[in-house]
Amino acid sequence: MTQAHASSRSAGVPADPAGTAAPLQGRALRLVMLVLAFAAGASVANLYYAQPLLSLIRHDFGTSSGTAALVVTLTQVGYALGLAFLLPLGDLLENRRLASRTLVITAVALALTAAAPDFGVFLAASLLVGVTSVVAQVLVPLAAHLAPPEERGRYVGQVTGGLLLGIMLARSVASVAAAAWGWRSIYAISAVLMVVTAVLLARMLPQRQPAHSASYGRLVASTVAIARSEPVLVRRAAAQFLMFGAFTAFWTAITFELTGHHGLSQLGVAAFALVGAAGAAAAPVAGRLGDRGHSARARGAAVLLGLVAMVLAGLGSATLVLLAVSAVLLDFAVQTNHVLSVRDIYGLRPEARARMNSVYMTSIFAGGAVSSAVTGVVYQSSGWQGVSWLALGLVTGAGLVWLWDRAASGRAPGHPG
Repeated sequence: MTQAHASSRSAGVPADPAGTAAPLQGRALRLVMLVLAFAAGASVANLYYAQPLLSLIRHDFGTSSGTAALVVTLTQVGYALGLAFLLPLGDLLENRRLASRTLVITAVALALTAAAPDFGVFLAASLLVGVTSVVAQVLVPLAAHLAPPEERGRYVGQVTGGLLLGIMLARSVASVAAAAWGWRSIYAISAVLMVVTAVLLARMLPQRQPAHSASYGRLVASTVAIARSEPVLVRRAAAQFLMFGAFTAFWTAITFELTGHHGLSQLGVAAFALVGAAGAAAAPVAGRLGDRGHSARARGAAVLLGLVAMVLAGLGSATLVLLAVSAVLLDFAVQTNHVLSVRDIYGLRPEARARMNSVYMTSIFAGGAVSSAVTGVVYQSSGWQGVSWLALGLVTGAGLVWLWDRAASGRAPGHPG
C-alpha cells in the first residue's frame, strides 16, 4: 500500500487505483470538511496578525503610523502574488501534497518574522508569509471538488466560515499574545501551528490529482484567458475588490483609533476584534441562500449592510458601541458577498476552479493592498473620519458593480446570479 492510499484510509476515505479520492459521504465528508475549515482559518490568519499590533510594531521599530501600515500592505501584496502564481498549481499538482508542503515554507517565513532584527527584514519576511499563506485558497476549491454538487454551497460556506473565523480571531489572538508575551510571540506560535497543520493535512486529506497535464507557463497563461472569457468572474472580482478594500481600510485604521482616541489597551483591542468575529456567521447562511437561488438579492443586501456599517463607523468616533456595531455589520456584509461570489464562480467551469479562484482572490487582495497603503496616508492626514469616507466610497462602488451585474443578468438567462 502506498503512503497516499494509507493516508486516505486513515481518514476513512476510499481511494481509487489512480490515487484520487472517491466521492466522500457521511461522517468522512464532515470530518474532511472540518479539517479543511481549520486549516484554511489557521493559514489565512497569518495575514491579519499585524493589524492590531501596528502601534506596538511602530514603537518597537521607531516608524510612523503610515510606515507601520506597510506591514499590512506587503503581506497582502505577497498574498496577491501567491494567488497569481502559486494558486493555479491547484489545477496541476496533487492538492494534498501542495497544501502541506507550502505550509512548511510558511512556518519558516513566520519564524523569520518573529526573529527579525530590523524593520526591513520584518517587511521582507512578512511578504514571504503572505505569498505562502495562499494555501488557504487551495483548500476552498478542494472543498468544492469533494462536496456533492447539490450541497456545494453549504460545504464551501462551512470551509469559508472557518477561513473567515481565522481572519476574525487572528486579531484577538494576536492582541492577547502580545499582551502576555510581546508582539513577536504570535509569529512564533503560528510557526509551530503551521507545522502541526501541515502534518494534519498530510494525514487526513484524500488525494486529488487534477487531470491537467499542461506546463506551468501554459497554466498561468490560461488563467489570463479565463479572466477574459468569463464576465461573471470579472464582475464578482470587481465587487469584492471594493468590498474587501473597505474591510481592509476599517481594520487597518481601527487599531490607531482604539489605542489613540479611545485609550484602549492591547487586551481592549483584542476584545473589540472579537466582536467583529461575529461576522463569520454570515458564511454558512450565505451558502444556503445561494443554494436556494437567492444569490443576487443577498449580494444586494450585503452592499446595503456595508453602506450602513460605514455610516455608523463615521458617527462612531465618539462611541465604542457604534464602532463595534459597524464592525459586525461590515464583516457580515463582506463575508456574505464573498461566499456568494465564490459559489457563483465555482459553478462556471469546475475543471478550472483553482485558476478562477486565482483570478478572483488576486483581485481581492490587490484591493486590500492598495486600500491599506492609502489608509495609512488618509489616517495621518484626515483621521478616522477620512478613513470612514474612504471605506464608504469603496462600498458604494461595489453597489454600482452589483447594478451592472443585474443589468447584465437580464441579458443572459443562464447567469448564475
